[in-house]
Amino acid sequence: MSAATPFGSAGNTPVRAGILDRARTVAPGSYNRFLVPPAALAVHLSIGQAYAFSTFNLPLTKLLGITQSAPGDWSLKAVGWTFSIAILFLGLSAALFGRWAESAGPRKAMCVAACCFGGGFLVSALGIHLHEIDLLYFGYGVLGGCGLGIGYISPVSTLIKWFPDRPGMATGMAIMGFGGGAMIAAPLSIFLMDYFKTPENNGVFESFMTMGVIYFLFMMFGAAIVRVPPADWKPRGWTPSVTPKKLVTTANVHVDVAWKTRQFWLLWGVLCMNVTAGIGVLSQASPMIQEMFAGGVSAAGAASFVGLLSLFNMGGRFVWASVSDYLGRKNTYFIFFVLGIGLYALVPSIGMAGSKPLFVLAFGVILSMYGGGFATIPAYLRDIYGTMHVGAIHGRLLTAWAAAGVLGPVLVSYIRDFQIQNGVPKAQAYSVTMYIMCGLLLIGLLCNVCIRAVSPELHHRETEV
Repeated sequence: MSAATPFGSAGNTPVRAGILDRARTVAPGSYNRFLVPPAALAVHLSIGQAYAFSTFNLPLTKLLGITQSAPGDWSLKAVGWTFSIAILFLGLSAALFGRWAESAGPRKAMCVAACCFGGGFLVSALGIHLHEIDLLYFGYGVLGGCGLGIGYISPVSTLIKWFPDRPGMATGMAIMGFGGGAMIAAPLSIFLMDYFKTPENNGVFESFMTMGVIYFLFMMFGAAIVRVPPADWKPRGWTPSVTPKKLVTTANVHVDVAWKTRQFWLLWGVLCMNVTAGIGVLSQASPMIQEMFAGGVSAAGAASFVGLLSLFNMGGRFVWASVSDYLGRKNTYFIFFVLGIGLYALVPSIGMAGSKPLFVLAFGVILSMYGGGFATIPAYLRDIYGTMHVGAIHGRLLTAWAAAGVLGPVLVSYIRDFQIQNGVPKAQAYSVTMYIMCGLLLIGLLCNVCIRAVSPELHHRETEV
């Protein structure tokens, strides 16, 4: 019986596959593959809310004081750990459940992601109501982080299989939703907090409850409409190129072999350095622009800045990943690192000059390359390791994101605090961090330069057990 048949068997008795099983999601041969990206976007636009978490940072430090922090309120440093924990568990869950997500199919994986991400908001709301920060860490950080990881990898692997002719564009379509999630979430968060605000309550609890339900329903919609291609499916009129390309293989490497190769760990370094340099800014984007331009940017203006960064992040994922189909992944990352070093080096001078337009533009370009790096890396993996286990390999590589999710925000937050404690004005407290980011990008550049093709001896053979 073919993989597309929605029946299994137990002995001689046919058993209908469950509605979440992979067999129930196999599309007919005439299916239009462009109907699949909306399913990926439904999930990624939802979990992309993580990039707008900084809009909750300051309100979470005023749960007791309402208008300003009071004794007993959480510190900004303590609240900042929530985002880092979420990104840590994103990477860990993607690595642990990557192979399961591929075998179970995208529908089942997306449903699990919806339960974790939406449920994480509800648990966090309870922590906010009880003023227990550990529940916030567990809800948004652990449960929500697992929803992030599982929800992130399943649409990417599915779209790569639907678009073997344009893998960069495919991953860009999937991942641009994650980058654009903050563009929706930032103004939504501000709106909900204002709507639920009272003299005794700043509206954060109710906002978390509402967003948990909204995102759960939206992600379940994506799970309902997702489809996978039939076995050996290819786009009409397309044949794989017989002309060998540098760093692009037509063979496959097993996931258990791939993660032991030198190329995997060089790519790990490439992703980790690129992400660390961008994620620290995203985690503190709202308070950072308010402090660097003290009195010149309101909370609403900072939320708009977060949303604008999300737009650049989202657009960069599609544009840069599509460009990489023509330039090559290695050349595209070379541009990311060289241009990123130059822009980070200029940011302190732009801040001291008080030029908000140049400041926003510089970080817009930086965030476009940050997002482009995420969208390009699955295609980079596909080029080097083939399509057989690209989702599982991608999941393991996302541990680099987990490490960067801790390193980036910690660098920005703790160096900021150290600078302020030593008498540095808040407007200048981020300068040292920007120069450190330049050093990290240089390390990533060197890792990228060292990447070579995998030895044919490591290619998977169909006869292997």
